[in-house]
Amino acid sequence: MRPRAPRDLAGLPFADRLEPFTGEIERAGSYEWVHFDGSVFEDADGGSSLFSESAFSSVTFNRGRYRRSRFDDVWLHNIRMVGTDLAESRWLDGECIGGVLAGTEIHGAEMYRTVFHQCKLDSVNLRATLLRDVTFVDCLLRDVDFGGATLNGVTFPGSTLDGVRFDRATLNRVDLRGAGALRVTSGLEGLKGAMISTGQLFDLAPALAQYVGLTVKDS
Repeated sequence: MRPRAPRDLAGLPFADRLEPFTGEIERAGSYEWVHFDGSVFEDADGGSSLFSESAFSSVTFNRGRYRRSRFDDVWLHNIRMVGTDLAESRWLDGECIGGVLAGTEIHGAEMYRTVFHQCKLDSVNLRATLLRDVTFVDCLLRDVDFGGATLNGVTFPGSTLDGVRFDRATLNRVDLRGAGALRVTSGLEGLKGAMISTGQLFDLAPALAQYVGLTVKDS
């Protein structure tokens, strides 16, 4: 069963409380019921900030530091994060739609009940993250590193996983069957605990054979 369709801005339960944001993001700031619309943040330092029941529309984050920030019940639409540092951040009940994350550092973060719709994650560092009940819907994950991460109840319906890494990852109730493509660069042993389809097993067979030291040779 596929997740519900993404919500629009007007459909958010806190939409009528939102106030437009002006100014710059500050370190350890508190942003509740704020609508960030069309903003461009260059090298901003928003570390240890709290974003709660807020919305981001067509916002660009060029680099910047948001370590240990919290994102509680946030809605992000058409955002762009390039080289942004979100290490050790915490996400709860988030929804990201049509976003682009490139070279983003999210290692050591925690994500709970967060959904990504039609997003592109390129060279994203998710090492040592905790993902619980996280869903990637119709997303592209290219060169994403899940090394040492813990994934619990994570699904990938309609998504493409291209060159992902699962070295020393821990998977529980992870359903990869809905993924349109599954290409694992390293960490095949980390897939233990995941569910895959028969077709995906055939796709992984050459890498699995190499991993266990099998020589496949037709006479």
